[in-house]
Amino acid sequence: MEQGSLSTSFPQHTPKAPKNSVLNSIKIVIFCNKLNLLLPFGPLAILVHYMIDSKGWVFLLTLVGITPLAERLGYATEQLACYTGPTVGGLLNATFGNVTELIISIFALKNGMIRVVQLTLLGSILSNMLLVLGCAFFCGGLVFYQKDQVFDKGIATVNSGLLLMAVMGILFPAVLHYTHSEVHAGSSELALSRFSSCIMLIAYAAYLFFQLKSQSNSYSPLDEESNQNEETSAEDEDPEISKWEAIIWLSILTAWVSLLSGYLVDAIEGASVSWNIPIAFISTILLPIVGNAAEHAGAIMFAMKDKLDLSLGVAIGSSIQISMFAVPFCVVIGWMMGQQMDLNFQLFETAMLFITVIVVAFFLQEGSSNYFKGLMLILCYLIVAASFFVHEDPHQDGI
Repeated sequence: MEQGSLSTSFPQHTPKAPKNSVLNSIKIVIFCNKLNLLLPFGPLAILVHYMIDSKGWVFLLTLVGITPLAERLGYATEQLACYTGPTVGGLLNATFGNVTELIISIFALKNGMIRVVQLTLLGSILSNMLLVLGCAFFCGGLVFYQKDQVFDKGIATVNSGLLLMAVMGILFPAVLHYTHSEVHAGSSELALSRFSSCIMLIAYAAYLFFQLKSQSNSYSPLDEESNQNEETSAEDEDPEISKWEAIIWLSILTAWVSLLSGYLVDAIEGASVSWNIPIAFISTILLPIVGNAAEHAGAIMFAMKDKLDLSLGVAIGSSIQISMFAVPFCVVIGWMMGQQMDLNFQLFETAMLFITVIVVAFFLQEGSSNYFKGLMLILCYLIVAASFFVHEDPHQDGI
């Protein structure tokens, strides 16, 4: 699962690689997780595609089938990070943590569905900031209802600043478009988006360096934790599979997610028609819930253990990775593919993102949380979901 702090969840000692047989490795990765009961829905979706060709059912079954794969990708990445150390492990999490959204986005870009890419990535940012963080605050607040949970206010401020920078990059192309102030109509907006995307990727690389090198001491475990908890944590962090097993499983899971993503993207329009649900709602609300399955569970688990810095790293860190890495990366990939993917997310969506970042920044400024703050964030997400359910995208012909 993703860590915004990038170095807190990885052991500093050299782990002993377990000697597993092939059957034991399959048992650990596939059969030891109850969520994997949903794995058969993936092959079933492919059968339905060729036998019935019902887009609505194909989309639903594929959506369910990808959910456990997203969680297992996070698990395999975490196992591999145990061998690589905190620096490389953090980079691995940054790369593979949002691989589900990236794969879906690349398939959509290949099909020219630019609005699906924009809305899916936007939905992932909104989901992490409101739903995932809200559930973490709410569940942690219920467990520790007699006190306010605290987290590092300095790190939260840096993260909020990065999110505001991402909003700046997405906001300006939209403002340029709607004020009709382009020097070259139709091309200035795209050129600005590509330039801003390159700058955002540089900023994200600098952010990683800042975290992993300059501020590495900021992410050491708190002295308040007892020695018993530290020993238990070290035991929990010992890898369950070997390094090469983790690499092989990452390759297999990524390939399977890629295969199902092709069927998922192909069925989006048909599912929208058969269910009478706007494509904007499917892309912004339903798809990100699948990709954020691992983050959601991880953030809640850490909050219930009073490790709120880790919960914040999972939720806000994932939002930063999407907004500062995945979004500009898709613009650059679209550039290479000849697709006019830009940062103009349209007025409604851009306003939604801007207001969300401001709301979350206000909730983080005190450096503390409770169940009431969590409930407010969850209710904000319900308002966002309802807004997209009644929102008709004026650019559906470009999807």
